[in-house]
Amino acid sequence: MARIYNFSAGPAVLPEEVLKEAAAEMLDYNGTGMSVMEMSHRSKAYDTIIKEAEQDLRDLLNIPENYKVLFLQGGASLVFASVPMNLMKNRKAGYILTGQWAKKAFAEAKIYGEAVELASSADKTFSYIPDCSDLPITDDMDYVYICENNTIYGTKFHTLPDTKGKPLVADLSSCFLSEPIDVTKYGMLYAGVQKNVGPAGVQIVIIREDLISDECLPGTPTMMKYKTHADNDSLYNTPPTYGIYICGKVFKWLKKMGGLQAMKEYNEKKAKILYDFLDESKLFKGTVRKEDRSLMNVPFVTGNEELDAKFVKEAKAAGLESLKGHRTVGGMRASIYNAMPMEGVEKLVEFMKKFEKENL
Repeated sequence: MARIYNFSAGPAVLPEEVLKEAAAEMLDYNGTGMSVMEMSHRSKAYDTIIKEAEQDLRDLLNIPENYKVLFLQGGASLVFASVPMNLMKNRKAGYILTGQWAKKAFAEAKIYGEAVELASSADKTFSYIPDCSDLPITDDMDYVYICENNTIYGTKFHTLPDTKGKPLVADLSSCFLSEPIDVTKYGMLYAGVQKNVGPAGVQIVIIREDLISDECLPGTPTMMKYKTHADNDSLYNTPPTYGIYICGKVFKWLKKMGGLQAMKEYNEKKAKILYDFLDESKLFKGTVRKEDRSLMNVPFVTGNEELDAKFVKEAKAAGLESLKGHRTVGGMRASIYNAMPMEGVEKLVEFMKKFEKENL
């Protein structure tokens, strides 16, 4: 069967080239006579895999030496707890609520201390990014937290908030490696990799060394302390070895594609095709304020639930998979991550035009 165009929000599309390479190496990685998923994480072969993955990621993001890169188990949802456990020294932090995942992180932080809502876009179903130029940040806050790209609602911080000198902690799960960023603007950034980088089960944490400490909140498990993993180069225990191997392959693919500036330009071209059509369509409309649109996740609706359901069903039959929107927004959502080819977006728009003609 031919591969379909997979618009899933995560686990999501991976570069075909990477999947073929992994398939070719499945039974025998690099002459070892075994698969990476059978290999000891203490072996020389695996040590090379994880070290190369870290170096390639450092190269792609231009990560300064005073930041640690951690490859950890669990998705972004686990980080909702590990952030306050490791960073909430004064038991107080500020949160900007721009969607479901920021709300969940906020609720988790409340277990450990005083989580303060600094700004929110809940009043308009998270369809925009609130003004973050002058937030009510107090001296006793340990950090300011954002979800930079909102997978469900299709919004993106194009300007980072003014944190008034407090460390910025950011969840980049659904925009990670989609464009160049200045790592020094963050105290810590992290991503669950299953949206734009690899298979589910790996989280990547990039954290400034001065924020890593033994002084976590009382009761913090050893495995949840960033210092545990930083001191052991992500090999304190068995890491998600195969997932990290795939991430490493994706990093090499990104380098081959020309790096993050080239990916940004490619992603902008892809998104423009879809947004331009939505802006002129008589049937479909985007749900996000134009200046806050994401390049990665594009929600849209017809305004009629039955028509939305019909569209999703017919799109699936046409080889356009996982276009149903999240239940909190309804309608449709196309996730067009790095690995989504241009032709996928072109085929989607072609199908939308045909559907519009038949259903107006």
